[in-house]
Amino acid sequence: MDYDLLMRVEKPARYIGNEINVVEKNLNNVDIRFAFCFPDVYEVGMSHVGLQILYYFFNRRDDIYCERCFAPWHDMEDIMRKENIPLFALETGDSLKIFDFLGFTLQYEMSFTNVVNMLDLAGIPIWSKDRTDDDPIIIAGGPCAYNPEPLADIIDIFYIGEGEVSYDELMDLYKEHKKNGGTKKQFLEKALKVAGIYVPCFYEVKYKENGEISSFLPIHKDAPRKIRKVIVDNLDEAFYPEKQLVPLIEVVHDRVTLEVFRGCIRGCRFCQAGYVYRPVREKSPENLLEKADKLVKFSGHEEISLTSLSTGDYKGFKHLAEELVEKFSKENINISLPSLRIDAFSLELMKKVQEVRKSSLTFAPEAGTQRLRDVINKGITEEEILKGCSLAFEGGWNRVKLYFMVGLPTETEEDLVGIAELSSAIVDKYYEMPKEKRNRGVSVIVSSSCFVPKPFTPFQWSPQATFKEFMAKQKLVKTSMKKKQIKFNYHEVQLSSMEGVLARGDRRVGKAIVKAWENGAKFDGWNDLFKYDIWVKAFEETGLDMAFYANRQRDYDEILPWDFISIGVSKQFFIDEMEKALKGEITFNCRTKCAMCGAKSFGGGVCYEV
Repeated sequence: MDYDLLMRVEKPARYIGNEINVVEKNLNNVDIRFAFCFPDVYEVGMSHVGLQILYYFFNRRDDIYCERCFAPWHDMEDIMRKENIPLFALETGDSLKIFDFLGFTLQYEMSFTNVVNMLDLAGIPIWSKDRTDDDPIIIAGGPCAYNPEPLADIIDIFYIGEGEVSYDELMDLYKEHKKNGGTKKQFLEKALKVAGIYVPCFYEVKYKENGEISSFLPIHKDAPRKIRKVIVDNLDEAFYPEKQLVPLIEVVHDRVTLEVFRGCIRGCRFCQAGYVYRPVREKSPENLLEKADKLVKFSGHEEISLTSLSTGDYKGFKHLAEELVEKFSKENINISLPSLRIDAFSLELMKKVQEVRKSSLTFAPEAGTQRLRDVINKGITEEEILKGCSLAFEGGWNRVKLYFMVGLPTETEEDLVGIAELSSAIVDKYYEMPKEKRNRGVSVIVSSSCFVPKPFTPFQWSPQATFKEFMAKQKLVKTSMKKKQIKFNYHEVQLSSMEGVLARGDRRVGKAIVKAWENGAKFDGWNDLFKYDIWVKAFEETGLDMAFYANRQRDYDEILPWDFISIGVSKQFFIDEMEKALKGEITFNCRTKCAMCGAKSFGGGVCYEV
C-alpha cells in the first residue's frame, strides 16, 4: 500500500484493511482467491451482515482466501485513474485482476453502475464476452439477483439463494478444475450442475415486435429451464461467524448484528423480501444467546442489534429479549430492537434498553386508509396504530415516525389525504392525555416513499406511477398536512422512477446501464449524486423506452424476465394474491393459516410448525 496515496484522500481508513478480526493467510497455501466486492463505500458495505457471514464462511476454509473490496469514493478514484492504480483488495492490496473470483453482492438496483465502474477500475472488461481466461470469474448474488437479467451480459455466474448452501460445492468444483487445467467456459459448463447457479451465456432470449419476451430458453444441454433458489434448512446448524470485522471508522451500523430468523410470515404484497426469503426459519434463543456472547467478546461493540424482516414475529422473542437485557445491561451494552409491534410488552422492554427513553418510535402503516392497507395486505388496522401510539404516549414517548408509500395499486386521492388524516389523529391522541402527563409537545414525522413494483410480488404486473404522477401525489399529501406538529418528508421521486425501470428490466437494459456509466453515472443510490438526465439520455441512446419497463400494465401470460427462476412461491399464488388485492381481500399470515404459496416444498420452517 502506498501510504502517500492515502494521505491524499478524505478517509484513508476506507482502503487500508487491518481491522480487528481481519483474516490473514499465507498465499502459498491458498488455492482460490475470492474478492467479496461491495458496490458502495466502505461505511455502507461494512454494515452489511451478508458480508460478515460470507467473509468468515469462505475464510473458514484453509484453501480459500476471501478478501474485501468496496467502491472507492471520488477522491480516491480520481487519483487511481490519473496514476493508473488498479482497484485492489483491502487485505493484501493486490489488484483484483489476479483473483480467481470477484463476488458482487447486489443489494439495490441503483448500485449497478458501481459494479460496472469497479470492473473498469480493476482493468477487467465490462462485458463477459470480452473477458479471457486470464480474467477473474465474475459472480453475483443478493436480492437483486432474483432478476439478474439487467446484468446478464456482464456477470458470468449468478448465485440464486443463500450463500451457505452451494458455495462450497462450487469452490470445490473450481479447485479441481484449476488443478486439472481447462478453460473458463469449461468451468462454467460444470457449474451448471450446481444447485442455484445461473450462467446467462447458456441461455437465449428472443423478443416480440412489441418488445415483450417471446422465448427464454437454455442453449446448453446441462442448463436447467428453471433455476431453483437454494436455502438453509436449519439455521441453528448453519454457519454463522463468532467474530465480526470491527471497522476503523464510523460506519452506518457499528454494532454486533444478530440474525434472528430468515423470511417473514406477513405477506405484504409490495415486499419482495417477504416472498423471496420464504419460508420463515428461526434460530433457537439458546443459539442466539451463545452467539451474542461470543460476538460481543470478540468485537468490543457496545450495541447488539436483532435483525430480521419483522423481529417481533420471532416465536421466542420475549424470552430472548429478556435474557439479552438481563445479561448485557449489566455490561452497559445497548440492545437495538427494530421491527417491533408496539404493545405493552415491547414498550416496557424499550424503556429498559433505551438510554434515552423518550426517543422516537416508528410505525409503518404504508397506506393512509384501511381499504388500501387491505389491498397491500399490511395486516394492521388504524385502531391498532392509534392504540400503539396511545400506549407510547402514556409511557412517556412524544416523538413518532410514520412510514408510508405513495403510488400503490388502486390508490385514490382519498387514500393520499388519509395519510394526513391518520397523522393528525395521532397528534390528537397525544392531546387526549391529561395535561399533567404532557411534559412537552408531540412531534409526528411522516415520511413517504414512492412505490416500486418488484419481481416476485403480487404487484410485479402493476404499472408504476410516472414521475409527474408521483409529484402530484406527494404535493397532495403535503398540502393536506394541516397541523404544525407534523413534519412531512418525501423520497426522491426521480430516483424511485429509475429504480422502477431497473427492477423489472430485461437483458437489453444492460446496454443502458453501461451507457449511463459512460456518461458519468455512479453512486446512483445517493440522492445528491444521482443524475436522472444521464439515465434518460442513456435510454434514448440505446433505443430503449423507460416507460415500457416501469409504467405499463403487464398481462399474467406475459413472459417476465425472471420467470425462469423459482423461489418456491408459485406464479399462480401471486396471480391469486393480485386478484385478492383488487377486491381488497386480505391473506392471513403464515402462522395463522397456510396460504399454500408453494414454499412448503422446501420441507421446513414455519410451513411445518405444529
